[in-house]
Parts: sequence; structure tokens; C-alpha cells
Amino acid sequence: MSVDPVVQRLQTLKQKVETAKTERARAEARMEELQKQRDQILAQMSEAGVTPETIDQEIQRLEDERDRLLDEAEQLLAGGQNA
Repeated sequence: MSVDPVVQRLQTLKQKVETAKTERARAEARMEELQKQRDQILAQMSEAGVTPETIDQEIQRLEDERDRLLDEAEQLLAGGQNA
């Protein structure tokens, strides 16, 4: 005796619903985790005095300062070697 096709389809649909519920719960947990990470990063940025809108400018300013300080150090060392 075979399983009624309607019962088989209903069982398949039930499995798919359960799988979808599990995936949804997993996705919601991941989203919550990512939101917490985002909040932590924003808090760290705020402590550093930058925002998502100003971070690129701050990076550029720091790179420029680094390059200026390296140039200054090289000039000081070159001046000391000539003495």
C-alpha cells in the first residue's frame, strides 16, 4: 500500500516550512550579531572622534601627517650625516 500523494505533498511542505523557520531563526541571530558589531564599531569610531562620514578624511589626514613626519625624519638624519 502506497502513501497517499496528498499526504506526501503535505509532509514535504511541512518539512520545507520547518527548514525555512530554522533558516529564518539563524538569519535573525546573525543579523543581531552583526548589529551588535556595528554598534561597537560606531562606538569606537566615536571615541576616536570620527564618524562614517568623516573616516575617509581622517585616514587621509593621518596618512599625510605620517608622510610629513617621515620626510622630516629623513631630512634630520640627512642633515646629521653631512656634519
